[in-house]
Amino acid sequence: MKTFRRLLLLGLFPLTGCHTVLMAPSGDLAIQQRNLIIDSLILMLLIVVPVIVMALLFAWHYRAGNKKASYDPDWDHSTMLELLIWSAPLLIIIALGALTWVSTHKLDPFRPLDRIAAGRPVPADAKPLQVDVVALDWKWLFIYPEQNIAVVNELAAPVDRPIQFHITASTVMNSFFIPALAGQIYAMPGMETQLQAVINKPGEFNGFSANFSGDGFSHMNFVFHGLSEDAFAQWVQKAKAGGGELSRDEYVKLAAPSEQVPVHYYAGVAPNLFMAIMGNCVPEGSACMNNKAAAPAGGEEGAAVPAHGADSMAAMPMAHP
Repeated sequence: MKTFRRLLLLGLFPLTGCHTVLMAPSGDLAIQQRNLIIDSLILMLLIVVPVIVMALLFAWHYRAGNKKASYDPDWDHSTMLELLIWSAPLLIIIALGALTWVSTHKLDPFRPLDRIAAGRPVPADAKPLQVDVVALDWKWLFIYPEQNIAVVNELAAPVDRPIQFHITASTVMNSFFIPALAGQIYAMPGMETQLQAVINKPGEFNGFSANFSGDGFSHMNFVFHGLSEDAFAQWVQKAKAGGGELSRDEYVKLAAPSEQVPVHYYAGVAPNLFMAIMGNCVPEGSACMNNKAAAPAGGEEGAAVPAHGADSMAAMPMAHP
């Protein structure tokens, strides 16, 4: 199967122009999704190619100028031909169904990773990097709870370390998509989706929204940095030195519609801000939609929630390879 994949990639390369990221990604999850597409295509070509070849051969063999072609107007049935016509597509459908069933569960974006690359299981002591993603109008906000920092329109993660994304939106639906890392995941207001992924190569990779969301949609782009552990630690320190705290009031200002927003760093984040964003209760004194999002300091509104994801309002995995 690997040989067929390589041959197919060579055949598809002229069709990809200069942008081959989907066929040559840098993250293991995206590689598995690419292989799924190729394997499915190969299985379908096992039927399509022979049918096309036979259609051309039959047209050539039974052309008007071929006097040697036998003509049998009374022929109406062949058991062997019926078996071939029905059994081959049925076997392909069964194979595709099995492949879809297995890959749907294996590549579930909510499912914790069991490997960081082919033949490399996730180390037993590996701790995923948690990143809270918020799709704003029209920019991206990334919150790092463990590091207590937030960044606008820039994302970074260490190479070969599992990443656990928690994704939501402030107003309308968007789609979080880093082609080199994994398939797209929808970001929806009042809801939390997740993505488990890993980047295997250092570099800078493009990220964007793949779902139209209004006037500034075309500028919802960001750079994802794949870094070494040391370089990531330096990036975190750079973020901590880059600005003040992302308080609730500051978030309200940031969430206002704006386009082509430059990268901005916050050295601190208000407690439970991500849950408050999902509950639509960031402003002081506002009531949360589900009465579970974290309250402002003082605890007058809502009730504190433990780790988000354990009791979120809703979670819908929507991944597209």
